[in-house]
Amino acid sequence: MHVSDVGVKHGDAAAVTPGATRAMWLAAAVSALGGLLFGYDWVVIGGAKPFYEAAFGLVTPWQQAWAVSCALIGCLAGASGSGVLADRHGRRPALLAAALIFAVSSIGTSLAGGFGAFVAWRIAGGVAIGMASGLSPLYIAEIAPAGSRGRLVVLNQIAVVLGLLGAQIVNWLIAAPVPRGADVAAIAASWNGTVGWRWMFAAAAVPAAAFVIGCLTIPESPRWLAQRGRWDRADAVLRRLGGDAHADAALAEIRTALAAAPGRSLRAIVAEPRFRRVMVIGIALAVLQQWCGINVIFNYAQEIFAGAGYAVSDTLFNIVVTGAVNCVFTLVALVTVERWGRRRLLLIGCVGLALIYAVLGGAYVAALQGWPLLLLVVAAIAVYAMTLAPVTWVALAEIFPGEARGASMAVATTALWGACFLLTYTFPLINAWAGTGYTFWCYGIVCAAGFLFILRRLPETKGKTLEQIEREWR
Repeated sequence: MHVSDVGVKHGDAAAVTPGATRAMWLAAAVSALGGLLFGYDWVVIGGAKPFYEAAFGLVTPWQQAWAVSCALIGCLAGASGSGVLADRHGRRPALLAAALIFAVSSIGTSLAGGFGAFVAWRIAGGVAIGMASGLSPLYIAEIAPAGSRGRLVVLNQIAVVLGLLGAQIVNWLIAAPVPRGADVAAIAASWNGTVGWRWMFAAAAVPAAAFVIGCLTIPESPRWLAQRGRWDRADAVLRRLGGDAHADAALAEIRTALAAAPGRSLRAIVAEPRFRRVMVIGIALAVLQQWCGINVIFNYAQEIFAGAGYAVSDTLFNIVVTGAVNCVFTLVALVTVERWGRRRLLLIGCVGLALIYAVLGGAYVAALQGWPLLLLVVAAIAVYAMTLAPVTWVALAEIFPGEARGASMAVATTALWGACFLLTYTFPLINAWAGTGYTFWCYGIVCAAGFLFILRRLPETKGKTLEQIEREWR
């Protein structure tokens, strides 16, 4: 029996939790376009890397690391500012702002005349990534019924991996074949080094325009409207999204929750030990999702696969393979997140990655090359795609109190992008110092520590309304 078919008990009463309607799926899909652009803009850098580096003459590890990681400065700014914007002006205006920034920054990056301008536009794109990464799952969680919330939030992650795969396919299709042994000067003078990499970034303007249009059609979050005392509008949105029965039940629970917890600042909320514990758990999950190490495979694919003996053109094809696997196994999460629960999937992800990294690190240390390393990398991506990648966002969208959910989500998302910056910036340095094998062993240790933390600290939230989760923290 599916969780959406049973009651969610509050006291002695059982409230039926309906499934998601077509209107909910449509609104969630529009919001998930932010995830698609997040994925595209985040990974397009990997395929364009050998070409813009040659075009701008980036030769030192420090320059190369800054080119890849500079967008994370924008991610930090976007994530930290999104909470204030979303809590003060609403979820929909914040999503619209992210969409507009995506559109402008993609064109700006493609037209950059020098490395300084390239970095500036990449940081601007990072602002949009940071905003969308937290706002999209937050909006979806607030419009979804309890029994379908996990699947709807995972829809955002499916959009992210479609964006990843889209960027990888676009890079592969745009890039002309690179002869084996081509030096930096030859790549810089080629079509790839002068024009091709620019089209890789410009292509994001098309889905960004669709996101802008979509944001003008979706309703505001009914929970945000209720928190602002706009009960008539909240009621209208709930009826539009889920029908009369859903609206009546949801409004009753929201009223009860707001009566028990009048609006307070984030500082006042985290002053309570029980909610401070929630914030610590949220930050730890966000950091773990990055320090588990998968993102270095996407952002430093050239170095990862070069170490496995692959040439540049082979690497671009391998990136597409990893993107396809990422997409397929995220669909597995869509099926399992409401059956297995958040906690179990996160535990599976941590232990699975730890074991794969142990073998992968040994393979690099033993100087193995070719398909065995590709197979291990693909296995790691598959485990991550069905566990830590989507389920972390589901958990973050659920666990924070409604009084300051936007600000709390912003704190966790800022921690996530801070951790991602450290991961992305330090990988080429650690890789040059210790080697790829030892680097992956370090990530395996992080995954093992994450397993223990989740086992001891994270409760299960499957099948519970946001208000019920908040009551249990209280």
